Amino acid sequence: MAEMMYWEAIRRAHDEEMARDPLVICMGEDIGVAGGTYKATKGLYEKYGPERVIDTPISENGYTGLGIGASFLGVRPIIEIMSVNFAWLATDQIVNTAAKVRYMSGGQLEAPIVVRSPGGTAHQLGAQHSARMEKVFMGIAGLRVVTPSNPRQAYGLLKSAVRCNDPVFINEHELMYNMKGEVPDEEYFHPLEGSEVVRSGRDVTLFGYNISVHWALAAADRLAREHGIEAEVVDLYALKPLDRDGIRDSVSRTHRAVIVEEAEPAVGVGSEVMAIINEECFYELDAPPVRVSARDVPIPYNHRLEKAAIPNPDEVVDAVLRMFGKK
Repeated sequence: MAEMMYWEAIRRAHDEEMARDPLVICMGEDIGVAGGTYKATKGLYEKYGPERVIDTPISENGYTGLGIGASFLGVRPIIEIMSVNFAWLATDQIVNTAAKVRYMSGGQLEAPIVVRSPGGTAHQLGAQHSARMEKVFMGIAGLRVVTPSNPRQAYGLLKSAVRCNDPVFINEHELMYNMKGEVPDEEYFHPLEGSEVVRSGRDVTLFGYNISVHWALAAADRLAREHGIEAEVVDLYALKPLDRDGIRDSVSRTHRAVIVEEAEPAVGVGSEVMAIINEECFYELDAPPVRVSARDVPIPYNHRLEKAAIPNPDEVVDAVLRMFGKK
C-alpha cells in the first residue's frame, strides 16, 4: 500500500488509463498547462500533449457536448467540470444526450464518458460555489453516480468509470483533495455499485457518503466512548444505483438508521435511503429513520453562518441520543 493524497490518487488513475489507451483523453478548464484547479491532472499536459489533455474555454455545455460526441466514435473522455456549480450549464448534454442515447438509439450508440466535478461547502465560497448536486444527478435514469470518500476509492472508481460503457458522474468534495490515505500499489478497480461497511456496530447504522462518512465515523467514536452505543457506519459511495441490499442488511442488524448528508434534505439522498428502508425492512425498525442534513437555505458566505448551515458530528450524536431517548 502507498499513502497518497486524494488528488494524487485521481491523477494516478488518469495517468494509468491514458498510458493504457490512447483513446482516453481529458477535457476541462485549466486542466492542462495549469494542471487543474486541485492538481488532479498535474503533469499530464507535458506527458500526453495538448491533443489529449485539452484546455477548454469557459463553456461547460460546449466542451461537455464535444466530449459526448467524441465518445460516440470510440473516444473515452474524462471531462472535468471545475466546480459542480457550473455543471448546471452542462446538464442538457449530460441528461438529454449522454444518459439517454443508448435507449433512444436502440443500443446503436453509447456514451462512455466520465464527468468529474468537485462540490460541497468549502470555506466561504458563497452560495453560487457551494452546491451539493449529487441528488440532481442520481435522479437521472441512464447515468451512474459515484462519490469517493477516500483516496483508494478516488483511484479505483475513476479507473472503473473510464472502462465502463455507461456515462458516469463522479462527485468529489473540495475539502478532501489533500486528505491522505492508503491506495494499493497494484492496479485496483473499485466496483461502481455497492456500499462499504467502514465501521461495524450493533445498535444503529449511520449512512453517509463522501465527506459525511467522516462525520459519521467521528460521531460513532464519540457514541461508543461516551455513551456505550456501537454505531455501524456505511459508506454509500454509489448513489446511482443505491445499494438496496447493503442498506437492508445493515438496518436488519442494527434496527435503527440515521442518514447523514451535507445537502439540503428535500428530495435528497436521505429521502431515497429512507424510502428504501421503508420498502425493504420496515418491520426490522425499532425507531423511525432520521436524517441529519443541511439547513434548507443557500449557503451563506459568512463563516459562522456557513458552519451553522451544514451538519457536523455533534448533530449526528444528538440525533442518535434522541433516538435512544437519552436526550
